[in-house]
Amino acid sequence: MLALLPLAALGWLYSRLPDRVYLEPGQTLALPRFAWVEPLGARGSQNVASTRAVGSYQTTLSLGGWLPIKTIRTIVTERRQVTVCGTPFGVKMFSEGALIVGFSDVEKASGGTTNPAKGAGLRLGDRVIRIGATATEDNDAVKAALEAAQGNAVEVVYIRNGEQLQTSLTPIWDESVGQWRAGMWVRDSSAGVGTLTFADEERGTFAGLGHPISDSDTGESIALRSGEIVPCEITGCSKGTAGSPGELKGRFLSSRAIGSIRINGENGVYGTTRTPFTGQTMEVAFAQEVETGSAEIWSTVSGGAPRAYRVQIERISDADAKRNMVLRVTDPALLAQTGGIVQGMSGSPIVQNGRLVGAVTHVLVNDPTRGYGIFAQTMLEQAEIVAQRAQEPELAK
Repeated sequence: MLALLPLAALGWLYSRLPDRVYLEPGQTLALPRFAWVEPLGARGSQNVASTRAVGSYQTTLSLGGWLPIKTIRTIVTERRQVTVCGTPFGVKMFSEGALIVGFSDVEKASGGTTNPAKGAGLRLGDRVIRIGATATEDNDAVKAALEAAQGNAVEVVYIRNGEQLQTSLTPIWDESVGQWRAGMWVRDSSAGVGTLTFADEERGTFAGLGHPISDSDTGESIALRSGEIVPCEITGCSKGTAGSPGELKGRFLSSRAIGSIRINGENGVYGTTRTPFTGQTMEVAFAQEVETGSAEIWSTVSGGAPRAYRVQIERISDADAKRNMVLRVTDPALLAQTGGIVQGMSGSPIVQNGRLVGAVTHVLVNDPTRGYGIFAQTMLEQAEIVAQRAQEPELAK
C-alpha cells in the first residue's frame, strides 16, 4: 500500500494540472499553484517556453524538471485587453423549438381525462422541434400543428439530452376551450436580468453570466434560436439567507438592443455588440496567474452603475471547466445589502492584481457569502468563437 501512495499522488497531480496554458512572448512558464512543477529539463537552464514566438506548442510538465507528469499545450499569444463592465443587462431570448414546461390532463368527450403528450412518452424538459409537417419554432406553431392534425395521430420530433427522437401523438378535442390539445404546456422564449462581464471593442463581442440561460421551470439550458441584450437597471434586491438564495430585481430601460446573443453555452452568454459599452480597459489574466487571496468583484446591486466589493478567492481548480474558483464575500457593504452573492450577480467581473481574472457564476445555496467563479480566460476563448463566426459571412463575400 505504501508503494502505491506515490503513484496515487502523481495521478492526483495529473488530474489537477491544466491541459493548456497561455503565455506572452518571452514569459516564463510557471505554475504558482503547483509547487515543484516546471517544464521537463528546465531546472538550471532557461525555461524553453519563454523564448518561443506566437504559436502553439507541446510542453511536458515535470516534478523538479526531471520526472515527467503530463504533456500539455502551451499557447504563446499577445495578452488581450477588454472593457471590464459589471453592469446589468436584460436578456430576451427565443428558443430553438418549443420547450415542454408542464402537463395538464384533457377531459375526454366520453368522460374522464387523458394526457396525449404523456401517453406519447414526452417528458418535462423535452424540446419539440416538429409536429407533423410543421416546424414548432414558437407556441403558435404548436397550436397550428395540433389543429392541422384534426385528432389524427401525428409524428412528433423532439430533443432530449441532446438526442433527436420521435414519437406519435393523437390530439384530443377540448370542448371547454374549443381547440385541439396535447396536454402539454410549452415555452418558446425567456427573459431575465444578468451581469455583463466584459466587452471586446476590438472584435465587437461581449461576454456575461458565466453560465447558460436556463428555463426557470425545468432547469434545462435554452437552445438558442435568436436573442438580444437590452439596457437594464437594478430596482431592488431580496437578501440571501442560508437555504434561500437572494435575487436582484431589474427592469428593462429600452427595447433597443445593445447586442445580439450568438452563444448560450455552459460557460456563459456571448454575442456581438451593437453599441460601445462603458467600463474600464484592463488586461485579462491567464488562468495559471490567478491566486488564492484577496480580490474584488464588480457588481451592480442598485441602479445601473457597478461598485467594487472585496472578496477572498479561497480555492482554485483547473480540473472543473465551469467552477474554477470558490469565492467568499468579505465586504461589509455588500453583505449588509445582499447577504453575499445573489441571483442576477452572475457575470460580475472578478479583478485581482489589476487584471480581470474571472466572473461570478453561482451562489452556494447553504452559504450565500460564498460562490463559484469561472476563469476570464475561458470566457475570452468563447468570445473568440463568436468573433470568428461573425467574420465567416464577410470572408464568404
